[in-house]
Amino acid sequence: MQVLVTGAAGFIGAALSEQLLARGDSVIGIDNLNAYYDPALKHARLRRLDAAGGSRFRFHKLDFADMAALEASVDGAKIDRIVHLGAQAGVRYSLENPAAYVQSNLVGHANMLELARHREVEHMVYASSSSVYGGNDKVPFSVDDRVDHPVSLYAATKRADELMSETYAHLYRIPLTGLRFFTVYGPWGRPDMAYWIFTRKILAGEPIPVFHKGEMWRDFTHIDDIIRGVVAALDHAPADDDAVKAGGSTKPHALYNIGNNRSEKLTDLIAILEQACGTKAQIDWQPMQKGDVVRTYADIDAISRDLGYTPTTTIAEGLPRFVEWYREYHGV
Repeated sequence: MQVLVTGAAGFIGAALSEQLLARGDSVIGIDNLNAYYDPALKHARLRRLDAAGGSRFRFHKLDFADMAALEASVDGAKIDRIVHLGAQAGVRYSLENPAAYVQSNLVGHANMLELARHREVEHMVYASSSSVYGGNDKVPFSVDDRVDHPVSLYAATKRADELMSETYAHLYRIPLTGLRFFTVYGPWGRPDMAYWIFTRKILAGEPIPVFHKGEMWRDFTHIDDIIRGVVAALDHAPADDDAVKAGGSTKPHALYNIGNNRSEKLTDLIAILEQACGTKAQIDWQPMQKGDVVRTYADIDAISRDLGYTPTTTIAEGLPRFVEWYREYHGV
């Protein structure tokens, strides 16, 4: 099977591509290698994929929001399935550069839907986000909750992607699965994420920025658990049978939360990182940031029922693994 993976040089995209290659699939990877964070990390991930896949891994540097470039890159290639993970990420950055989100997350997603339609792919899995729940104070967050009030442009673009996908599933009967990712962490992760920033600053003896007096909770999910869930989703396309799917659609379109089914307080994460780093953190208390939310917490009943997804990694296990990788990668 040949799978097209967008965001293949990103955290989740690279880990997924590695797993697909390990089980014998071929992967066409797409990424624009932008400078939202250090491209050197993205290149390092790609080197691992080249080594793992050999001729079964092909990479194209391009912006999938450029339809002509996207079509040219896969001209003549057979595409069985698509995992569309590429996007402009980050809630806070959406306050600074909204145009990047419109181009990548809206135009880019529409292009991927068009590609899936014209190539008649078996299934397209795409990345949504827990951010679509906005300031929802009902926990845990369920895919059956209303998500009409996003508190950031990033969240609004991800909800728009879900709505566009529903339309394509209705009009063209394309099997589509949207995954609402909760906070993903682990080796080869993203440097803009809190756990990475905290680790870097704790090891460097610098103060760490902690928002809202530490009164924040996140559903932290280890990358290994996430990848098992993404692969399970990819291998189980929603049926075009008029039955109600997770998320409420009667079309071949399912929506799932993919998280750890528990919400961890930020100060608990800091304590685990302090122990793993072997030093006490200096705290720089900061006010709540615009567009941020106090709590995320995934109800994973639907994905567990339909796909057998069962996360097993606690932050007490996963965070020390990340710190160990971080030290090795950076030589500190």
